[in-house]
Amino acid sequence: MSAAYATFGLAPAMRAGGVLANGDFQLHRDFVDFIVDSRPLLFQLSDLDAVSPLASDVPPAIFTAQVRSLLGETDAPLPGGRHVIYGCPECEDLACGAVTAVIERDGDDFIWRDFAWQTEETVDLRLNGYHGIGPFRFQGAEYRAALDSLLQEETRRARRRVLLIGARVAVLAKLAAALRSIGIGADITHGVGGVPADELRGYGAVAFGRAISEEERAAVRRSFAGAGIEVAYVDGLAPIVPLLVAQIEHALDRSPLAQRRLIRLVAADGEAGVEVTSPCRVRLTAYRLDRLYRTHAQEVFDGVLEAGRHRIALDAKAVKGESFVVARTSGSVLVEAMAR
Repeated sequence: MSAAYATFGLAPAMRAGGVLANGDFQLHRDFVDFIVDSRPLLFQLSDLDAVSPLASDVPPAIFTAQVRSLLGETDAPLPGGRHVIYGCPECEDLACGAVTAVIERDGDDFIWRDFAWQTEETVDLRLNGYHGIGPFRFQGAEYRAALDSLLQEETRRARRRVLLIGARVAVLAKLAAALRSIGIGADITHGVGGVPADELRGYGAVAFGRAISEEERAAVRRSFAGAGIEVAYVDGLAPIVPLLVAQIEHALDRSPLAQRRLIRLVAADGEAGVEVTSPCRVRLTAYRLDRLYRTHAQEVFDGVLEAGRHRIALDAKAVKGESFVVARTSGSVLVEAMAR
């Protein structure tokens, strides 16, 4: 089978979890994405909310089995030599729909072909095939090296625990519960002095409430630096749980900047400026605190944007006073305070 060579690589990626404006929860997933010709393959599949089978939160045995399957060392999981390339981020049920492809060997090369959307054991390529994608021919040495490297990495698993430090216990408790509901571990503390390095190493981010002084923040940073541990630090914008969840989601994003869809958000003068690198669905949610410190949330935009920069007018009532804007795609989240 003839096909031009494509480059193959892997990179960390994220399906952004969160607490949505309607109160629904969206599960956080860390996974390894396929990079074909220096671009995430997922970006070629319209605005698909899905993850690869190389998920960082599955047991090692399952992860290893998925790698071996992609290397052709075990039988394909679906009839016709088909493999799941991207599946539902909430479950592993084929009925939810999955992107599948035939993976085969041609000499030393690996070929991915006949991409399709599949919901049953068999697939109709005429009706459900992705006719503009592939086939991709990968050089065997590059392909095997990328996948084999996953089995050698001891630190491939994301640190999905967050340390919460703040003065408002009720807010911290609600935030911790929200994070746990979307798959992120959370612990509440007043400080980390004297905590063993092995315990600190389990955290990927530290979130500070607005009442925490700069001196207290500096002490926490010194503790992590002294233990040789790099974490992301989040300065909470307001005691609004969905907003804080979005800030933490952004802090936990380990995907390379060059391989993200949503790369810019500004909020000022009643408008939001958004930049995306490929066509995708973008949702904008405005949060504000009124004079009695009550929280108000409003979804102010939900639509598909083409690659490039966009200016979106916002409902004046949704962003009056102390307000914030959250921009969300399936893979990332950005948060900005509304500038005046």
